[in-house]
Amino acid sequence: MAALATIDPLLWMRRALAGQVRELVVGAEPPLGRLALADDTDPGLFGPESVTWRIHADSSMFVGGLRALLLQTTHPLAMAGVAQHSNYRDDPMGRLWRTSAYVGATTYGSTTDARTAIAMVKRVHQRVVGTAPDGRPYAANDPHLLTWVHHTLVDSFLRSYRRYGSARLGPGDADRYVAEMAVLADEFGAEPAARSVAELRAWFHAEKPELGAGRQSRDAVRFLMFPPLPLISRPAYAVIASASVGLLPRSVRRDLWLPSLPAADPLVVRPATRTLMRTLDWVMASLDRPDLPTSDQADAA
Repeated sequence: MAALATIDPLLWMRRALAGQVRELVVGAEPPLGRLALADDTDPGLFGPESVTWRIHADSSMFVGGLRALLLQTTHPLAMAGVAQHSNYRDDPMGRLWRTSAYVGATTYGSTTDARTAIAMVKRVHQRVVGTAPDGRPYAANDPHLLTWVHHTLVDSFLRSYRRYGSARLGPGDADRYVAEMAVLADEFGAEPAARSVAELRAWFHAEKPELGAGRQSRDAVRFLMFPPLPLISRPAYAVIASASVGLLPRSVRRDLWLPSLPAADPLVVRPATRTLMRTLDWVMASLDRPDLPTSDQADAA
């Protein structure tokens, strides 16, 4: 107990809150087990000097991740695969934990761990085949659908960081991020992915004729906007959800029947989201403090 008395109570509270946030996002036991983190001898797919590491360490990823899920629902074939094969309604937290584990492994894991995570997802995708409501067949490992999912993630993480991230990201670093992330598309066997912001924008423009939101899309969006979360996390999630919607193209918001209040976004949503993101960054930074004991050590003391 004497050791604990020397700890700043505010820092201890930050560490406790950070542990709760981490468990909410990744679960008590990581789905992929303990990772061998990238280091100087094996930088993984990106490495510590990459823009990818910088962006993916920022709390704006919460907004970007939800924005990507919302955007993905507008592709009828991708949405059919989710509607017919995903258990997101019955196990939403499990799906979140697996997705977080995948992002963590491919971003910060060793090359072996990153490729193991990719191979695991591809194996799961082998079972995701069927027929969409419009009669077209789909397969999750189809190179074009893989590219769709890849680009929605890259575009969403980038847009979210540029609006809500902790530091400014210049055009050069934005292009570098898109080019770095193309490595994942290559590893998955997707179509050639965008290597710059301009190529990414052009790809989405060319993809517009394939998109459309139907009943499956709107059902999924309703669930994403109002998931069964613990009461304590709902106010923060409401802010993140509002920010995610504000980052979607106007046409997508209209197709998904999402409310659009142009004045509320800059006056209310953006300030609230920036405050929440910086608070989360401040809380989560406590996990990097080696001078703070873990909860197990505290119990032992």
